[in-house]
Amino acid sequence: MENLETQAIDNLTNEEEGQDTTKEENFAELVESSFHKAQEGQVVKGVVVQITPEHVMVDVGSKSEGQVPIDQFMNPEGQLTVAVGDEVEVFVENMGDSGGVRISKTKADKIKIWDEIAQICETEQTVKGKIVARVKGGMQVDIGVPAFLPGSQIDLKPVRNFDKFIGETFEFNVLKYNRKRGNIVLSRRPLLDKTRDQRKDFITHALESGEIFTGVVKNITDYGAFVDLGGIDGLLHITDMSWGRINHPADMLKVADEIQVKVLKFDNDKERVSLGLKQITPDPWETVDQKYPINSKWAGRVVSITDYGVFIELETGVEGLVHVSEMAWTKKPRHPSKMVHIGEEVDVMVLNVDKDQKRISLGMKQLRSNPWDVIAERYPEGTKIEGKIRNVTDFGIFVGIDEGIDGLVHISDISWTQRIKHPGELYKKGQTIQAVVLNIDKDNERFSLGIKQMNEDPWETVPDRYPPGAKVIGKVSSITDFGVFLEIEEGIEGMIHVSELSKERVSSPHDFTKDGAELTAVVLKVNKKDKKIALSIKSLEKTGDYEQKGYVSSQDVVASNLGDLLKENLGASLGKE
Repeated sequence: MENLETQAIDNLTNEEEGQDTTKEENFAELVESSFHKAQEGQVVKGVVVQITPEHVMVDVGSKSEGQVPIDQFMNPEGQLTVAVGDEVEVFVENMGDSGGVRISKTKADKIKIWDEIAQICETEQTVKGKIVARVKGGMQVDIGVPAFLPGSQIDLKPVRNFDKFIGETFEFNVLKYNRKRGNIVLSRRPLLDKTRDQRKDFITHALESGEIFTGVVKNITDYGAFVDLGGIDGLLHITDMSWGRINHPADMLKVADEIQVKVLKFDNDKERVSLGLKQITPDPWETVDQKYPINSKWAGRVVSITDYGVFIELETGVEGLVHVSEMAWTKKPRHPSKMVHIGEEVDVMVLNVDKDQKRISLGMKQLRSNPWDVIAERYPEGTKIEGKIRNVTDFGIFVGIDEGIDGLVHISDISWTQRIKHPGELYKKGQTIQAVVLNIDKDNERFSLGIKQMNEDPWETVPDRYPPGAKVIGKVSSITDFGVFLEIEEGIEGMIHVSELSKERVSSPHDFTKDGAELTAVVLKVNKKDKKIALSIKSLEKTGDYEQKGYVSSQDVVASNLGDLLKENLGASLGKE
């Protein structure tokens, strides 16, 4: 008490002469108000009279001063929260006989909290607290005093990871408390239920009204962005951001951006809100058939290249496909990227519009003259041309004509008579050849040429030159199990069936003759259409013409060959002796 009076006197002495005495009166009232009887076990008001490095001295009246550890007046950041002259509430623990008193700021705060909790329960208000630790059955919450939050009351859905809530601050309802036992039970569920109901009402209204809301981008992912609509989060999927093409949501948005969105869908079971940004503006496909009529010409930008064609952006949200077959009349690119690149501006023509499927077919070659129109007039069927071989394949050779068009000589149109296994046996790339135009299919862009048609088909005169009964002499070109093929002139072969080789039974044509042997036969039949000639040796043997003309029979040929072989072996033996 003496300290208070001394301080008051000192303060008054420092006042300038003639100054108003308001400060003196106020301080006197403060000291006087603190002069009430302090009682043990009660919370009383006192005045801070002195602050030391370790304690705060508080005058609680009745000429009693108590000291409180200075840390009880520190905030979480370690800053002192009182100054000399401040009024504070403390709990009186003990009144000493000598006038000393033991007091506590912490206990006073706790008692005050219990009073507030009682009031909260009566008025159904909430209390704010911080989840500090995991305990058996739930979490411990600091609301000024320890409180218990059951696991079932943390969230509306079962919680699997309790640790993620540690350090979080929430509002709680007080389910029940016991002051004597120091027990407080909290819950978040009533508040969450209320928030969920409010959110459902809000979303339902938004869906029905089509209202546009302003939200803030909270997070961006590969598939979209999460937007805060003021306590309610919704997903803005990448497909609902723009009518045009977007590679990644970050190309359009960034965190903290304010954007306008519409509510598109609400999944009541999963409580998911789907938002739309592009839906704020009209869908450009609604009028695309009117704006882009067939055969109209436009300039667009290449936005994508695939194996089968390129996508051209005509305007934001409207793209059309130029199929690889519609890029050029003649030289078809191996890949569309050989003709255009991303970002390039190209001219196109609208070929077809499917508004419902949101597809537009475009063409590039249609803006250039079609060389096939010129080729058809320039090279009518039967025209003889000359050109260089551009490519040789298994099925034929491609010959360059002009205007970037190649003509195909199919392997079947190379020779009337030769058996060709592969065109490469006769022709090479870069070689100049002559051919005749067989057919031009402008619609399917096919130019057919023929080499053998440069000359008359020798089979046209075969029936006249080799009538049935005519005798022919030829060389064995090949031997099969069913007969012998005899070349009677270049490119013209006849076949002697195994049954027509001799009057005697022939078990195998391979035993009868050999490749390159010269044989005489008679023509049995000629099939000009299938280009086949049936020959027979047996028929000559029956008439006797075979021997009468001095021709050696196949048997004699074989015997002669055996005799010559024996003579050679015998001569060789005698020479050695």
